[in-house]
Amino acid sequence: MADKKPTSRRDFLRGHGIARTLLDAARNVAGTAGSSFDKKALAASQGNSAELRHHSSGDVAHLYTSRRAMACEFAIEYHAADGADAASAALEGLDLIEQLENQLSVYRKHTEVAEVNRLAAECAVRVEPRLFALLELCDWIHASTHGAFDITSGPLSRVWGFHKREGRLPAQDEIDAALASVGFNHLQLEPTHQTIRFDRPGVEINFNSVGKGYALDRVAQLMSERGVGDYLAHGGRSSVLTRGRDRGGDTAGWSVSIPHPHERERSVGDVVLRDQALGTSGSGTQFFEIEGRRFGHLIDPRTGSPASGVHTATAVAATAAEADALATAFYILGPGGTSEYCASHPEAGALLVCPREGDPSGQLFDVHAFNLHGRWLPAAT
Repeated sequence: MADKKPTSRRDFLRGHGIARTLLDAARNVAGTAGSSFDKKALAASQGNSAELRHHSSGDVAHLYTSRRAMACEFAIEYHAADGADAASAALEGLDLIEQLENQLSVYRKHTEVAEVNRLAAECAVRVEPRLFALLELCDWIHASTHGAFDITSGPLSRVWGFHKREGRLPAQDEIDAALASVGFNHLQLEPTHQTIRFDRPGVEINFNSVGKGYALDRVAQLMSERGVGDYLAHGGRSSVLTRGRDRGGDTAGWSVSIPHPHERERSVGDVVLRDQALGTSGSGTQFFEIEGRRFGHLIDPRTGSPASGVHTATAVAATAAEADALATAFYILGPGGTSEYCASHPEAGALLVCPREGDPSGQLFDVHAFNLHGRWLPAAT
């Protein structure tokens, strides 16, 4: 037997050194369908991990490769039987996500988006073609949701203290001053040269509400080019993209659980996806309270105040970027506005978990489903 090629320290730190281990595991598991074994950690490196796990149906083994990026865990789950090609593509996809973070982040000084925010009030800034396409998508969703989704709302997050996770109650004049710099009307997109310009100082763009989904879409393109057809990828579990199906499952796609608003170990049900994406927005972890009143981090860019009346909003769409953006918009719009949107956009689906009106305990909730057409499987009560 030939000696194995040694793994460099750089490969180890980036996770590429586990590809051979994944292949060996995939070969072993592919020949042991139906056997029982414990979940086993195959390999781990700084910021990378892979684990082998058996599907609950007992006949299909999955591999799970993950890395931390964009302040959350990104992971790609695929079938062990797909072997080294899927393992290598998954690791390549995680590398791509890190590259995109270095393009999109506003928290790093030298990213492309940070440069736009520095310069675009003074001159038109040419951006990478796919970034310009993302800007156009955001513009379209902003218009189609009547302003409920807006990537220029950063000044509002700042005035409410959410950019540093130090919530504060601003005065109305502070909110009004922030609103003066919010709105797509301040962005000038020029398609011929793919440039962006701001019409006044103080305007900024931020892809926090759509960046994870966009990264998953780019990963999907890469996985397709590598010939991988069945997988689920997620960013922080709130942004999910699927291709093909879970071969060990009972459905025609992949089942994604929707979180329970009060009990972390429970879900309100599953949404079944195939070749679709799902995004979920909520303020369950980022909020503050003053005098018994709760303020969440999802701010209505039209009013300048945090939205309320929704626990979580989930959107289903063809792309993960669109699903992420729509989830944010649906949270702002609430059941009424979401119903209107879905009535005129049958290609989009939605699921809103909302506090039950008139419930003094605050524990009861209602689930509103739109355009899911049998893909929504409520949990047993």
